[in-house]
Amino acid sequence: MPAWLPRVNAVCTQKRIATDHATQLYGDFNRSILWRLSWLDLEMKDMGDHKKAEDRPVADAAWPWPARAASAARRRTGVLLIVCLFMLPFMVLLFGGRAGALAVWQNAAMLTNMGGGLPNASRQSADGAGADELFGGLLSPGSDRRACLSRYQSAHYYKHSPYAPSPHLLRKLRDYEARHSKCGPGTPAYAKSVGHLRSGSGSSTEDKECNYIVWIPYNGLGNRMLSLLSTFLYALLTDRVLLVHSTDDFTGLFCEPFPGANATWVLPPDFPVADMSRLGVGSNQSYGNLLDGKKIANDPAKATPQSVPPYVYLHLAHDLRRSDQLFYCNDDQLVLAKVNWLLVQNDFYFVPALYGMAEFQGELRRLFPAKESVAHLLGRYLFHPSNSVWGMITRYHHTYLAHAEERIGVQIRMFSWASVPVDDMYNQIMACSRQERILPDVVVDGDAAASSSASHGDGSSKPKAILIASLQADYYDRIRSTYYEHAANGGGMVGVFQPSHEERQITGQRSHNQKALAEIYLLSFSDVLLTTGASTFGYVSSSLAGLRPTMLMVPKDDDGKVPEPPCVRAVSMEPCFHMKPDVECHGKAVNKEELSRHVKECEDVGKGIKWIKGIKLFD
Repeated sequence: MPAWLPRVNAVCTQKRIATDHATQLYGDFNRSILWRLSWLDLEMKDMGDHKKAEDRPVADAAWPWPARAASAARRRTGVLLIVCLFMLPFMVLLFGGRAGALAVWQNAAMLTNMGGGLPNASRQSADGAGADELFGGLLSPGSDRRACLSRYQSAHYYKHSPYAPSPHLLRKLRDYEARHSKCGPGTPAYAKSVGHLRSGSGSSTEDKECNYIVWIPYNGLGNRMLSLLSTFLYALLTDRVLLVHSTDDFTGLFCEPFPGANATWVLPPDFPVADMSRLGVGSNQSYGNLLDGKKIANDPAKATPQSVPPYVYLHLAHDLRRSDQLFYCNDDQLVLAKVNWLLVQNDFYFVPALYGMAEFQGELRRLFPAKESVAHLLGRYLFHPSNSVWGMITRYHHTYLAHAEERIGVQIRMFSWASVPVDDMYNQIMACSRQERILPDVVVDGDAAASSSASHGDGSSKPKAILIASLQADYYDRIRSTYYEHAANGGGMVGVFQPSHEERQITGQRSHNQKALAEIYLLSFSDVLLTTGASTFGYVSSSLAGLRPTMLMVPKDDDGKVPEPPCVRAVSMEPCFHMKPDVECHGKAVNKEELSRHVKECEDVGKGIKWIKGIKLFD
C-alpha cells in the first residue's frame, strides 16, 4: 500500500471503506454513481476560495472516474484529488448524506482546496474565451470583481443565451444607471424628495427627474424575485428609481445590481414611512382605498403633482381588490406618474399586464422585440448572488456537477392546494420523462443485449448529472433507486443529486432563502429542465437558464388526481402572471389584435397570462 493512502482516507472521511467493498459497489452500480449531498447550514468562510477563483476564473475539473485517475497519477497532488473524488460517492451512499451535512461540505471544501481553488469551469472553453461576461453589453464593465464575483463569473456557467439585448434596452439601462447615481440614497436629490415626503407635501415640477418606487418583499423567494424584476421593468418604463426595503431574510442574498461606488438600491433605514412590511390591502394609503375614499381621482385631467398624495401604496398581492386592480389601467398610470413616491408590495410576475396598457406597449416593443426574453434578460441583469451564496453555488457545482457532459435539472413542488400522493407524483414524473425523453433510459430486466451494452459501455452515452430540487426527499430517493437498481441504457454514467430537503418552505428565514437561491442557480446551469407548473421557483430557474422547460401539470380543483397529459412543453420561457386583471378600464385602448398575438393563456395556470415569442415587432 502506498504511504500516502492512509492520509487520503483520513482526509476524505473519518470512516474506513474496504477496497473490496468499494469495488463490489462499483460493479453493482453498472458505472452509475449516486450521490446524496446536503447544504452546510452555517456561514461559509470562503473568501480565500473566492480570491483563487478570481485570479484563475476558468479551469478544468476532473471527472471522478478511474480512467481519469490514471492520467493524473504522475503527480501526488493529482492522485490525492482523484482518489478522494473517486471514494466520496461511496462514502456518501454508505454513511448517509442526510445526517452528514457538515462532513459532506467539509469534504467539498477540502477537495476544492486540494484542486487549487474553485475554478470557474465553462465547457465552452477551458480558458474562458468562449464566455461573454457582459452578456452582449447587458452589464456595464468596470464594477469591482471582488465585491461581486457572480456578476462576471456567471456567464461561464450558463449553457444557453438565446437572446441578445436590443440596442434600445441597452440605452435604457445605461440611462437608468445614470439616473440611479444621480437620485439614489446619499444624493442631494434623494434628500430633497425625502424632505417633501416628511413634510407631507406633493412634489414640484423640478423634482420630476427623481421619482421613486420602493419594493417591499413579500412571500417566498421565487415570488420575490419575479415581483422585484417586474417592479424594475416598471421603473424603467416610468423613469423611476428602484429602491428595496431590505428585510433581514432578504439581506445578503444579492449583490448591488447597479454600477457605481455609492449606487445602492437599499432603502435607508430612516425612511419616513414606518412599518412598511405591515402595509396591506386595508392600508389607508393604498391606491384602491384612496380611490374609494375620493382622496385621489383616476382622471389625468384633474391630477397634478400638488394635488396627489406624497406617496401611494400599491397593493398588488394575491388578495388585491378590484379597486387595486385599476393600477393596470392606462388612465390610472397617467395619474400615478404624478406621484413622487410609490410603494409596492406584490408576489406576482405582472409584466404581461403592462403590455396591455397603451402607455407602455410601444416602449415594450422597442425594448424587447422577442417577447419571451424579458425575464431572461432582466433577470441576468438584476440578480447577482452575493459572494457567500455564490460560494455555495460554485463549490457544489464544481465538486459534483461540472464533470457531467449533460446536466438535467428536475424541480418538484407539491402545493398544499393541489397535492397528490407521493407514489402518484413519482409516477407522473416518470411518465413525463418517458413522454419527453428527459431522464436517461434504463435497462429493463430481461433485456440481455441492453444489459451487456450497459455493462461494457460503448462510449456513445455522455456522463449525465440529474439535479433534484425539492422540499421533499422522497423523489430523490426513488429516482436514485431507479439508477441503482437498473443500469443506464448504453452504459452511460449517471449521477443523482439533491442539495437539500427542507420538508417545508420557511419563508422569512435567511439561511433557507440562501439555500433556495443557490438551488435556483444550480438549476439554471442545466442543459434540460423539468419544472413544476405554477411554481415561481421553476419560473425563475428556467428564465435565468434561457430554456423553455417541460412543466409538470398540477391537479385541478384539488381533486388529487394526476393530470393527463402529465406535462407540457412551455411555449415560452416567460413566467406566468397568475392573476389576469379583471377590471374595466377607461382611456386609451390598446390594439387588441396585436395583444392577442403576444399575450396568451398560460399552459399551467388557467386564469394566468404570459408573453409568448409571437412575431417580432418594431416601430
